[in-house]
Amino acid sequence: MEHVTLCLRTEKSKGTIKLRFRLRDGREIQLYHKSNIEAEIADLSKFTLEGTVKPKTTIYNKQLATKITQEIDAMKKAYATMKQKSMVIDSSTFEEQISLVLNPESGKPRTEDNSLLTRFEKFANDAHRDGVIGVGRYRHYQVLLGKLERYLTIKQSKKITPQEFNDEWLLDFRQFVFDEYKYVKRYKSIYDGLNGNTTPKERRSSNTVTAQMKMLQSFFTELESRDEIMRNPFRRLSTERRRIVMKTKFDEPFFLNAEEFLQVMNADVPDDLVEVKKAFLLQCAFGCRISDFKAMSMDKISVTKDGIPYVHYLPIKTKNAQYDNREVETPILRYALDIIKESQFNFNILKYYNGKSGYNVKIKDLLKHCEAFRKVAVYDEATADNKYERICDVASSKLCRKTHVDMMNKVQINMYAAGLHKEGSDAVERYTKLDIKDRFVLMCAAFKQPMYKVDENLNVIEEK
Repeated sequence: MEHVTLCLRTEKSKGTIKLRFRLRDGREIQLYHKSNIEAEIADLSKFTLEGTVKPKTTIYNKQLATKITQEIDAMKKAYATMKQKSMVIDSSTFEEQISLVLNPESGKPRTEDNSLLTRFEKFANDAHRDGVIGVGRYRHYQVLLGKLERYLTIKQSKKITPQEFNDEWLLDFRQFVFDEYKYVKRYKSIYDGLNGNTTPKERRSSNTVTAQMKMLQSFFTELESRDEIMRNPFRRLSTERRRIVMKTKFDEPFFLNAEEFLQVMNADVPDDLVEVKKAFLLQCAFGCRISDFKAMSMDKISVTKDGIPYVHYLPIKTKNAQYDNREVETPILRYALDIIKESQFNFNILKYYNGKSGYNVKIKDLLKHCEAFRKVAVYDEATADNKYERICDVASSKLCRKTHVDMMNKVQINMYAAGLHKEGSDAVERYTKLDIKDRFVLMCAAFKQPMYKVDENLNVIEEK
């Protein structure tokens, strides 16, 4: 049975705070929700953590009590819907469902008309239904749909059709995506219904805007291929302008080098950084994305006939695009085995990894403590030039994947160095393939870890 409580994390003794809530269901489910309710700390002293008025209290903020009750009811209804419809149980889906309960108008199906919004929504829903895009990608399309709706509402053109949405509209919408944060105060009624985390607060980066333009291009490309429009508005742009609109810039890649990684591994850290250190080192050992790391469990561990333990999983981001169900298989390093056996993959820090005290912030704190101060280049769009930041200040969970890849690249022999085949040759891939035992040897060399074997219960077999 789910249980909802207020989640009060503040050292303030007076003033106002925005209320956060937590929903628990057994040991496995723990979801957080940041509401738009602002409350005086003095008023909150009259309430229990369950959001009810404390016994024998007669004077309290009745309006606040009503808001808390409505928010808790919305959370319970949202969670019930997620379970009933077998949705993915994660924070993003939870927030979407809460928003639909609190703002039912936003969740009503659009009328069957020929508007751009209706057709784009159908395009995204059909792509998700047919497995063309996964859950994560579908959420990105929903975000873009929301932007389109807000943009067309502001322009008083919600009924515009795909045929009418020409290249001029396209470029104007692109500028809106860049600078949407400028519209929040002016059009308060439009943005009041948004969750605080999704309300734009600053100018979007070029890469973010380009990613959304590519999704919009996919939509118009399909309409053109189905003869629903005469010409895709992207094709109306000049070659140079289209190149700029669709351009993606990547920063110079940065990662921890072997010396810095070992520095983190061997560092003594305070109690509040112990868990994040273990999680960070374990994710570096796997080199997986944060979505896959959060989904790790003891069920995803196997042992080869040679006694080498390894994790295996279908990558969440790309599994729908795979032509088969081949899993990623990664040998488990010796230090990683110790962390796994101790933690059983239960890291509380991962349950809310994007917040002010979540995993990504704690990684920065960890690297600062370990004095990872090397400067790395980060592109600054405001100045159109690189600026140099300490690696500890720009680190996140993505650093784990980059560090793993870099350390592995530096111990592998270039398959093409012998000159028998040109780089990219399919023949090389047919002639040879690294199996788990080969990769285990390379990983142990890269991370400076000892070779070892285990039995089927993951007990280390001591060499005689």
